[in-house]
Amino acid sequence: MTALARWHVGPWTTRGTLPGQPFEPGRKRTPDELHFDVVGLARILGRRLSGREELQVRLWQNELRPTHTRQCGVHTLADPDNAQLLRETAEEALAWLAERAPAGYEFVLTDAVELRPLLDLTADVVAVDAVIRLAGADLPAARLASAHVRRSATGDWYAGDAVCNWSGPHKTADAALAVVQAARTELVAQLRAAGRDDLADTADRWPPVPS
Repeated sequence: MTALARWHVGPWTTRGTLPGQPFEPGRKRTPDELHFDVVGLARILGRRLSGREELQVRLWQNELRPTHTRQCGVHTLADPDNAQLLRETAEEALAWLAERAPAGYEFVLTDAVELRPLLDLTADVVAVDAVIRLAGADLPAARLASAHVRRSATGDWYAGDAVCNWSGPHKTADAALAVVQAARTELVAQLRAAGRDDLADTADRWPPVPS
């Protein structure tokens, strides 16, 4: 999981229109643009392509993104066979991503590539995000209990998600980790108080705090 050390629940690409839907220029990708984003996301996260495959990606880029300032939601591939090849390549890229989803999560393609927690309470690993979603209640400890621990450029440590800090700065990783662990303990207590022992009982199968 080194390539996905900083992950987050939710969309990982810009949203797009689905086949058959009217285009929304400036707001959503066309289906071809969305498929190209899926291929690009996998490349960013470490998927290696052959020289021939890299050339094909550049050809798609030239047709779908002719300038850096182009408006999204208007470009499509002129050749239907080429569009089919892009769609198949996007499916391969999504399969590659799926194999690298964090434990307790899955990558799915809706109108964007999204990372979702698996909602199976019988699974070997149950994500804290899944427990929070299934609880359907206001749990004050939830946000921090689902946090990551990361180091900033200044050397301090924080607990938060991929974009926000919810606790810190802390001098050491252990100090930040202790804050998240305490929030997880509190979350268990809040779940039991809410009558959700079924969710609280999964705590021994929650994955380690991401760091």
